[in-house]
Amino acid sequence: MQQNGNVPRVIGVVCERIANPSHLKMLDALTRQLNARGELTLLLQVSSRDDFRAQLHNAAPLPIVGLVFLTSLFEDELEIAHDILPQVPTLHLATRYAPSRANALNSDDYAAGEAISRLLLEQGHQRLGYLHAPRESAARSRQEMGYVDCLALANKTPVLLTATQDAREAGYQAMLNYLKTTYSSERIHALFCASDALAFGALQATRDFGQGAHVAVVGFGDVEEAASSTWHLTTWTQHPELIVAEGINRLLSQAGDNTGAWQQGALQIRHSHFGRAVAGEMLKCGCASRH
Repeated sequence: MQQNGNVPRVIGVVCERIANPSHLKMLDALTRQLNARGELTLLLQVSSRDDFRAQLHNAAPLPIVGLVFLTSLFEDELEIAHDILPQVPTLHLATRYAPSRANALNSDDYAAGEAISRLLLEQGHQRLGYLHAPRESAARSRQEMGYVDCLALANKTPVLLTATQDAREAGYQAMLNYLKTTYSSERIHALFCASDALAFGALQATRDFGQGAHVAVVGFGDVEEAASSTWHLTTWTQHPELIVAEGINRLLSQAGDNTGAWQQGALQIRHSHFGRAVAGEMLKCGCASRH
């Protein structure tokens, strides 16, 4: 979709919390690539349906040629966008709970859930959990589906924990509440978190709770802090540069690659999936005494 003359094209980017490290990582890749193409980025940080409608109305006079969602906000978000910006195509970029009718671009999150399940089972963890933020609908994310389905093959069902939001403090409170209200003999041995932010909170809660509690933790997203000596977080890494490039091509050029490398992620193996110190490199690092 091209604009006449030299009027720059504007891409609206919708997100919920700019503080979310996963969103920041994707937003960084998106703005840099749009800048390189001579496009302008309009950030729409949304807090409610009314706020979403108001921001779209404010943006309507601008030469917007695409709307990118970095998070799925509401069940009817596409209807709201189409009603206010009827000619503007939309794209959900690496969002967990995109509506089924959305033009969504995600790496193979189902495979990620399977791989994390296998990793934790290989460590001998017997009781496992999954921590996620609230979702607008009852639909499970692809990563959760892969995780749950793979555990089912080993005759295991994960304990589901829900944080109030996708944020570190919410992960901390959810995990601390779980530890306080669950007998030690019944607690999970390992926890897969839907984001690195939740994983950081869960790890810190386990450390602060003490009392001999040890829980292996795996995150999702591989934000910069995950590799720090404080966490040594084992997590799933996507390829934001490749995902963003594919998304921009689909949005602006209607050209896509359904078999590209953008779909493939990988485990970043560090230390947190062990749950407690083990012989070798882990004993020498700063995180060993904190697990």
